Amino acid sequence: MARVFAVLDSFVEEGDYSLAGLWPQLSQLLDCPFRVNGKERTAVDFPNNSSVYQEFLAEREEILRHKWLDSEKAGKDIGFDRALIDWVRNHRSEWRASRKVQAG
Repeated sequence: MARVFAVLDSFVEEGDYSLAGLWPQLSQLLDCPFRVNGKERTAVDFPNNSSVYQEFLAEREEILRHKWLDSEKAGKDIGFDRALIDWVRNHRSEWRASRKVQAG
């Protein structure tokens, strides 16, 4: 954790708040190892190993599928926001329940 604060402090001291100035510090943070369940990880590994992130990706895929189907029915693109709201209201709870059953 000390390394994280050192990287952030150097960013503030240099005063370059642009993305170009921030990127070297961010890349150092992404390479900082941390432990999860006794295994050493980096922030780059996190999306691949996070069950929450994997669930987010699966849900997003279902919303995009719903958007495509409803857009085809409507004969025009209904947009992500409309598809998201409709999917959450009408399909999310059933989808989550089926995911729980599949997970065992």
